[in-house]
Amino acid sequence: MQKRWMVSVFFTVFIWSVGAFGVYYVSHSVPNQLQEPSTILAEETVQTKETESKDLKEIIYETQKSVVKIELADGSLGSGFLFNDKGDVVTNAHVVAGVENVTVTTADSNEFSGKVIGISSDVDVAVVRVDGLKGMDPLKIRSKDLAEMGDEVLALGSPFGLEKTVTTGIISGVERDLDLEPYRYEDVYQISAPIAPGNSGGPLILQETGEVLGINSAGSDQGAIGFSIPIVNVLSLIEGWSDTPMTTLPNVVSANEKHYEEASYNTADKDMAIYLVDYFYESLNYADYVTAYALLGSNWQSDISYETFRDGYMQTKSVFIDDIVAANSGDEVGVTAFITAEETNNGLTSYSKYKVKYVVGYENDELKILSGEGEVIK
Repeated sequence: MQKRWMVSVFFTVFIWSVGAFGVYYVSHSVPNQLQEPSTILAEETVQTKETESKDLKEIIYETQKSVVKIELADGSLGSGFLFNDKGDVVTNAHVVAGVENVTVTTADSNEFSGKVIGISSDVDVAVVRVDGLKGMDPLKIRSKDLAEMGDEVLALGSPFGLEKTVTTGIISGVERDLDLEPYRYEDVYQISAPIAPGNSGGPLILQETGEVLGINSAGSDQGAIGFSIPIVNVLSLIEGWSDTPMTTLPNVVSANEKHYEEASYNTADKDMAIYLVDYFYESLNYADYVTAYALLGSNWQSDISYETFRDGYMQTKSVFIDDIVAANSGDEVGVTAFITAEETNNGLTSYSKYKVKYVVGYENDELKILSGEGEVIK
């Protein structure tokens, strides 16, 4: 009996000891472990940030393809965006007021003739039909829901603006009303992304999805804020003109330019040439070899097939332009750039610096990279 009692006491003490040790371990060791950062969580956070950043760049890049510059015979400029596969471009009425025909230039410098098929005399909206853009992918339209305060947005303008083609901001106000003769703006978005010269008529993009929220229309005198017409409010008007184009355009009075911060300027050939070379490398960075190849002149394309051109860049992960300058040479422009290329070979990554020279000029009324050469900088 005494033996059984001693065994029972022994096991009781043993269990208490194990329990005490467990409590001590949990109370001391586990909190320390929980204070250590989670490697998996950290990796996922980094990957998420990289993904978000990449998505934003892709949205800007893809959207720019459908944003156009609209030029009138008097040299005044505005912007627009491709609305459908009919080649219909949406813009502001004040951009094309008083004219029937305009010149439309795409992001890859192709020029097309456009005809105004719809314009309002009191709402600052118009539609230009461009036969040369038929069948091209239009922008996605936010056709139902209005934007909300705080939504992050992108304001895109003509590809050949003086400085910036994209400004970022948020919806800082909704249901704003203002009068800018001869137009009445009702329930428009107020945005912190300024409407700079050349932006007017371009799309306001929801950063999260890449959808068109509105039509950038007016800017404040200080340029700190802008106003954009919600696309859902004028969708029926746009679709009506697209389905049944106007046979006779109303006599729309040109708006006072000071209201819109819209500039009448001509982009210098040097600026256009620099933009084209920059767009060439931007296309390569997104592995859009078709677009990059299309920017080359016909003589250059005859010397190198698309397959050979593409294969030459398959090992190039990205290209950074360190410096770029341009100089006029008759009807052509010489562009010199210093670039850094991130290249892979057998799984190894290396960085090489190059000096490249291009000749940019018009070919069949389209701006092209006519020739080019490069050398490694040691």
